[in-house]
Amino acid sequence: MPPPLPPSLPPHLRLRCLSTASHDPPSAARAAEQHCIRLLERSSTSAAVLQSLAFLLKSGLHSNPLVLTRLLASAASAAPALLEPLVAALLSPSVPIDAFLVNTLIRAHATSPLPSARLRAAAFFPLMLRSSVLPNKFTFPFLLKACAALPGSPGVGLQAHAAALKFGFATDQYVSNTLIHMYSCFGGGFLAGARNVFDRMLKSSAVTWSAMIGGYVRAGLSSDAVGLFREMQASGVRPDEVTVLGVLAAAADLGALELARWVGRFVEREGIGKSVTLCNALIDTLAKCGDVDGAVAVFQGMEERTVVSWTSVIDAFAMEGRGKEAVGVFEEMKTAGVPPDDVLFIGVLTACSHAGMVDEGRGYFDSMKMEYGIEPKIEHYGCMVDMFGRAGMVERAVEFVRTMPMKPNSIIWRTLVAACRAHGRLELGESITRNLLNEYPAHEANYVMLSNVYALTQRWKEKSEIRREMSKKGIKKVPGCSVVELDGEVHEFIAGDESHPQWKEIYMMVEEMARELKRMGHISATSEVLLDLDEEDKEGALQWHSEKLAIAFVLLRTPPGTQIRVVKNLRVCSDCHAAIKCISRVYNREIIVRDRSRFHRFKSGCCSCNDFW
Repeated sequence: MPPPLPPSLPPHLRLRCLSTASHDPPSAARAAEQHCIRLLERSSTSAAVLQSLAFLLKSGLHSNPLVLTRLLASAASAAPALLEPLVAALLSPSVPIDAFLVNTLIRAHATSPLPSARLRAAAFFPLMLRSSVLPNKFTFPFLLKACAALPGSPGVGLQAHAAALKFGFATDQYVSNTLIHMYSCFGGGFLAGARNVFDRMLKSSAVTWSAMIGGYVRAGLSSDAVGLFREMQASGVRPDEVTVLGVLAAAADLGALELARWVGRFVEREGIGKSVTLCNALIDTLAKCGDVDGAVAVFQGMEERTVVSWTSVIDAFAMEGRGKEAVGVFEEMKTAGVPPDDVLFIGVLTACSHAGMVDEGRGYFDSMKMEYGIEPKIEHYGCMVDMFGRAGMVERAVEFVRTMPMKPNSIIWRTLVAACRAHGRLELGESITRNLLNEYPAHEANYVMLSNVYALTQRWKEKSEIRREMSKKGIKKVPGCSVVELDGEVHEFIAGDESHPQWKEIYMMVEEMARELKRMGHISATSEVLLDLDEEDKEGALQWHSEKLAIAFVLLRTPPGTQIRVVKNLRVCSDCHAAIKCISRVYNREIIVRDRSRFHRFKSGCCSCNDFW
């Protein structure tokens, strides 16, 4: 007779224990269970998982929750495609449900490479509740991670948070860390929820700080991420690799070169392991901050390189317009025997596009399929359209779009419109833009492009109608924003903004710059100013563009000869491009501007792009 069970034991566990006590499995069944578990532990391929499944079914272990748990865990790691069919076939009402099994189901689905499996992960938590199985502290990190991956369904995550509170696990450090991650994945509107969880925690772990820093980066609040990192240092918590990756992402977004270099020195000083992932991130960050040579030095010092490492260096040269060097790295990679992937070819084609290397670009595009069996994607076709357009080959770009094997997307059409504007094909550009407006009526870029076409042709009435249409639909043009890093601080400027503490001095400096430019004979390119103003007012509107405010600020705050670095969220307009060339000569400064497309290095009145942009 087995000993009496404790009265406090939950009913489902009492039944399980009574069942086990009343029907001790014979030694043969126990041996079969152990043998099946050993088979599953060694199952590293789909075939091995299926062999283990065959033994499981033959031995009558299909209702054994321990064996099923091990089977699902093995399938998740070795054969993801088998996971859902196995669940559908084996998870019957006769299978006893316990927390270990459900946790494994949630985790296996949440970490699956298959989107369909990830979408199902959170659905197993209700199964646990319906089966009267209590969740434990391991349940909620898996569940919340699954909720974070649900697109457009924050309600499920809020319910999961409520359940964690109800069962008393919301204050567990691992659960809280995952809550921060989940809320930050839901977007900026939920970031306050992440910060609320963060502020209530005992922040002794680097994981907690990293989760919140990563949340700020994902929300586009990179300055806040850097500020929080400084708080972390002041609190005495040692950053780990994940923290460093988050800070590097913030530095890349801000173009904060000094911060990026400091992080590189910090990694060396603190002995943080320089994994391939971290080195790749450092290469990418230094390149996006304008230090291509520093990025190449990191690459050359790597003991192990992946295709991502090579891609990062090629992208670095591409952003600088150094096409020949980018192609040289690609050829070096081929010699090293590293097979390229489709992402790397985007970098190579972009490099050829920015350097005007049309023949080379066409050759690499053709080689994708012929030499490497890589089917070009729409992004590769977009690179080719951009390449032809920049080179003034508008007709060839149009023909290329017409012969594409897939339907062109809005990005390709807008690229074609930009080429039409740059090379005087305004009628064609207008026609394409009108078609874009019909197909994508909510996208502000299409309205702005058509408005600018009307401005170039001095059709002010039509231009005003487009602006009214935008206003009626509540569509607003994205404001120009420029960022500079100075003495460890990041300063942000928006066109016409007066929020900076030194805005009066900055505006006086801008006016001085305008006088100097006029003295040199610079004439503002007023044709694309967004309002129908007289020439003097148009020049004034151009004068307060965000990059000019940023440059004026740095001129005020730094000694002669200091390099100026600006990061802009939009492409530099033609007037600012011409004006900055003159500013670099008047004030004897090297001015580096990173727009959303590439780097421009202005020095002595010239730009590194050779006006090929």
